[in-house]
Amino acid sequence: MIESGTGADGGPAGEFRSGFVCFVGRPNTGKSTLTNALVGSKIVITSSRPQTTRTVVRGIVHRPDAQLILVDTPGLHRPRTLLGERLNDLVKTTWAEVDVVAVCFPADEKIGPGDRFLVGELAKVRHTTKIALATKTDLAGPERIAEHLLDIAELGRETSTTWTEIVPVSAVSGDQVGLLADLLVGLMPVGPQLYPDGDLTDAPEEVIAADLVREAALEGLHDELPHSLAVVVDEMELREGRPEDKPLLDIHANVYVERDSQKGIIIGRKAARLKEIGTSARAQLTAFFGVPVHLDLHVKVAKDWQRDPRQLRKLGF
Repeated sequence: MIESGTGADGGPAGEFRSGFVCFVGRPNTGKSTLTNALVGSKIVITSSRPQTTRTVVRGIVHRPDAQLILVDTPGLHRPRTLLGERLNDLVKTTWAEVDVVAVCFPADEKIGPGDRFLVGELAKVRHTTKIALATKTDLAGPERIAEHLLDIAELGRETSTTWTEIVPVSAVSGDQVGLLADLLVGLMPVGPQLYPDGDLTDAPEEVIAADLVREAALEGLHDELPHSLAVVVDEMELREGRPEDKPLLDIHANVYVERDSQKGIIIGRKAARLKEIGTSARAQLTAFFGVPVHLDLHVKVAKDWQRDPRQLRKLGF
């Protein structure tokens, strides 16, 4: 029982807490959706395609008693390219620098080799608090969820990983999202507010815009193409000479693929597919930035960019 005058971790009540939480898991386990649910706004893309997230985006949860900085990393996987190796290095570096690592295990899938590989790697990080999340509980019944929680606990024992908590949660339905936020606050150290009120992320606006365009481009594509897609925003500014009450945000972006055949897939017959991407992306960009957007979108080939260090640097990796 928590005594009167103490916080959830036994410390003095009323002290402000702040710290960093990293959501990890196999690709497409609900990390990005959960980040958006906790922040209360869409700041990271949530395509159904694996390996959607490529950059570490910090989402900021503001509370009267605390500030949580949520770090959404790429899914850890066995790399096949230089890009894959760099993304994995990014994940492991982040693990060692945050206060809590939360591992996501979707409740509608059984724990598999990818989960064991990830938790085995995480077990090497000694001084970071680890919790397990049974995500996507809206897609599973009570019996399946109960079985899943037991499997997560057993995985911890197999890998000598101590779970401070195991929490079932659904970002889609909102079930236990508030409870998770309370739990995370209790695990944060006492500390000052790290970001100003109102900030939802520290990702540059160009990075958010590129991610939203990439999300629109990913939907409905063949399985092999998502890994070959990169988006770079070359220019982004409010159009000059517009009335103050009728602003227009001009965004010029390039979609990069690795082969000419992929370029044809993105553009589509009579440019129909590219128009669909532009329409979808423009709606998301307008919603995020709060002003009408003019999106100038082009498709370019950067041959085998995932394996080329020079091309990776050019594309921001």
